[in-house]
Amino acid sequence: MTGLATRRRMRLAGLMRKETLQIVRDPSSISIAFVLPIVLLLLFGYGISLDARAVPLALVVEAPSAEADGFVASFGGSPFFAPRKLLSRQEAEAALFRGEVSAVVVLSDDFARRLRDPRGAPLQVIVNGVDANTARLISGYVGGAWRVWLEQLGRARGVELDPPIELVPRVWFNAAVRSRNFLVPGLIAIIMTLIGALLTALVVAREWERGTMEALLVTPVTRAELLAGKLGPYFVLGMGGMALSVGMAVWLFDVPFRGSIAVLVATSALFMLASLGMGLLISTAARNQFVAGQIAIIVAFLPAFILSGFIFDITSMPAAVQVVTHVIAARYFVAILQTLFLAGDVWSVVVPNALAMAVMAAVFLGLTWRNTRKTLE
Repeated sequence: MTGLATRRRMRLAGLMRKETLQIVRDPSSISIAFVLPIVLLLLFGYGISLDARAVPLALVVEAPSAEADGFVASFGGSPFFAPRKLLSRQEAEAALFRGEVSAVVVLSDDFARRLRDPRGAPLQVIVNGVDANTARLISGYVGGAWRVWLEQLGRARGVELDPPIELVPRVWFNAAVRSRNFLVPGLIAIIMTLIGALLTALVVAREWERGTMEALLVTPVTRAELLAGKLGPYFVLGMGGMALSVGMAVWLFDVPFRGSIAVLVATSALFMLASLGMGLLISTAARNQFVAGQIAIIVAFLPAFILSGFIFDITSMPAAVQVVTHVIAARYFVAILQTLFLAGDVWSVVVPNALAMAVMAAVFLGLTWRNTRKTLE
C-alpha cells in the first residue's frame, strides 16, 4: 500500500513538473496570466469611468446681473463641469443637438428679481437624455450647485435659510463616490475567469493538437492524477495573476481594501478552482485551440462580463435574466470582492457566495472527471 501511494505521488509530481516546464517554455501562458491582467486593468481602470467629470455645459444668461454672474461663476471651480457661456437659448439648443454640450442651464431675464420671490428664481435645465445614467448625474450635479450657491448667497446677505427638511447625505463604503472603486474589484473576477477558463481550455486543446495527450494516455496515470497534474500548476499561475491584480488595484488605482487577506485568498482559491474546472470541461469537448478559445469566451468571459454585476446591476435586470445569473460563478466572486474591498469581512455576504462557488467548483470538476477518458475515442 505504501509502495502504491509512493508511485502515485511520483506520477503526480512528474505530471506537475511537466506542466510547469510547459508553462515556462510557453510565452502565451505567462502572457495570459500576467500580461493580460495588466492590460485589462490599465484599460478599464483608466479608460472606463461611470463618473461624470468635466461635463460640457452651456450657460445662457438672458439678462446680466450680479446674481446671475455669481451663479454662473460657481460652475467655474467645479470639477464636474466645463462651462461655456452662450448668447441665446437657440444657440445653446443647437449646440446640444450637435453634441457639443451635454446640458444647458438658462437664467431668464427676470432671474435677479425672481430670486427674491419665495417661489424661487426661474432656472431651466435641459439635459441630453440619450445616456439616462449620465443625465441623472448631471441633473443631480446642477441641483447640488444650485443649493450650494443659494446657501452661500444667504450667508453673504446675512439671511438664515430655513428649509423645511435639511438633508445631510452620508455615503457608506465608497465615500469618494468613485466608480473606479466599484469597477476595479469586479474586474479582478473577470480577469481570473479569463485566466482559469481560457488558459486551461487552450493548453489541453494544444496537447491534443500536438499529439502529446495520446502519449500521456498510455501511461499508468489515473484520471484523478491527470486532472490534479493539470490543475496544480495553473492554479498557482492563476493565483499569481490574482495577487498581481490586487496589488495594482490597491497601489496603482488607490482602491481601499478593508477586508482580510486570508478571506481574499480562500475565496479566490474557490473561484479559481471553479474557473479551472470550467476550462478543463471545455477542453473535454473541444480538441482544437480555436474552438476551445471561442467556447471559453462565449461560455465563460461574456456571461461573466455582462451578468456578474461587474458593470450592470443585477437587481435592475429582468427577472428571467436574474435567474440565469445564478449559474454564473463570477456573480458570486464579484459580490465578495466588492464587499472585501469596500466594506470588509461581511460574513452574511462572504459565506453564502463562497458556498455557491464551492458547489460550482465541485460540479465543474466532477463533470470534467466524468467526461475524461483514458482512451482516444
